[in-house]
Amino acid sequence: MTTATRTRPDLRRDASLSAVLAGFVAVAISYASPLLVVLEAARAGGLSPQLTASWVWAISVGSGLVCLVTSWWTKQPVMVAWSIPGAALLITSLGDYRFSDAIGAYVVCGVVSVLLGATGLVGRLLQAVPRPITAAVLAGVLFPFALKVAAAVVGQPVVAGGLVLGYLVGRRWQPRYAVFLALATGGLLAVVTGQAKAMAVRLTLTTPTWTTPTWSWDAILGIALPLLIVTAVGQNAPGLIVMHNSGYDADDRLLLGASGVASVLAAPFGSHALNMAAVTAAIATSEESHPDHDRRYVAGMACGFFYVLGGFAADTIVSLFSAIPAGMLTALAGVALLSPLQASIYDTMHEGDHHRSVTEAALITFAVTASGVQALGIVSAFWGLLAGVVAYAVLRPRPR
Repeated sequence: MTTATRTRPDLRRDASLSAVLAGFVAVAISYASPLLVVLEAARAGGLSPQLTASWVWAISVGSGLVCLVTSWWTKQPVMVAWSIPGAALLITSLGDYRFSDAIGAYVVCGVVSVLLGATGLVGRLLQAVPRPITAAVLAGVLFPFALKVAAAVVGQPVVAGGLVLGYLVGRRWQPRYAVFLALATGGLLAVVTGQAKAMAVRLTLTTPTWTTPTWSWDAILGIALPLLIVTAVGQNAPGLIVMHNSGYDADDRLLLGASGVASVLAAPFGSHALNMAAVTAAIATSEESHPDHDRRYVAGMACGFFYVLGGFAADTIVSLFSAIPAGMLTALAGVALLSPLQASIYDTMHEGDHHRSVTEAALITFAVTASGVQALGIVSAFWGLLAGVVAYAVLRPRPR
């Protein structure tokens, strides 16, 4: 693994177009579907347009600043985003509480996240799990994105099919720019065929709205506790797995602590929770970002820059992505994640120094994670990891 270094990065030397594009694609995918979960939660909670825009500003700027600072400091492609399962939970619960009480619950969740990250407990648990099992968690998270590409091509054969063809052509002759070529091809075809929706772009500068937190035990138990659980097991753990499986010796105390502090500071402006990204991190840490392992941190910094830019242009970003055909976004996410999916499946099926039964346990992990099951409101990545660990404990023979 590559350890974090405190030497000052040389951005002029290390910067590359492919890494910047990887950061841009990661942000584009984040705004394409995860942001829609936030917007739906805001609608279900009855938030005003001003509070909704402030929420988007807070999660974007908060994520961006952590990406920028930690990627520069560690020289690793650190990817931070907002909690997708957390936002999904809020769709059904946010409207049951005063918004100021919900903000107070966000603050409590952030403080506990800082304390949990500072203990290093998450990192120690992941180090104790065999690599094939952790790789299977990542493979299970990414696999559904690949499955959706076929349906997208059937539904929109010209736009989504052309996007996939552009990706294949790029992989054949210019692998580092394959995803960008896919994006350009799909976008051009969407415009030419008229499938890009008409929109009125609002070029306005988004300003945040402060909400003073108030405290309610009902909100803490109903929002903070489940938000903490799904964020830790559904986002932070897979995010660290991506970093470790990509060969980076990620400092979990630093990264989880920084995400937690940012969550606390951004909460009064509407941010529900910030955490390590998993899906988009797989894009920034892959070879498509840059062949040189030590120069991929530029993708993390680029991601941070585009997040901050998107935060202050939240209204414009939302209107822009509402014009893109859904099938194109689905296909783009799928092809962008093919390379990390291939690497994680390879690691899943190679036992390394472990007993050969670990691959069977890893396959169980993959199946449970890819199933998308959410028992007790906890995302499938947690249940997949738990199932794999239990299966390996049962299958591995005891030493004589």
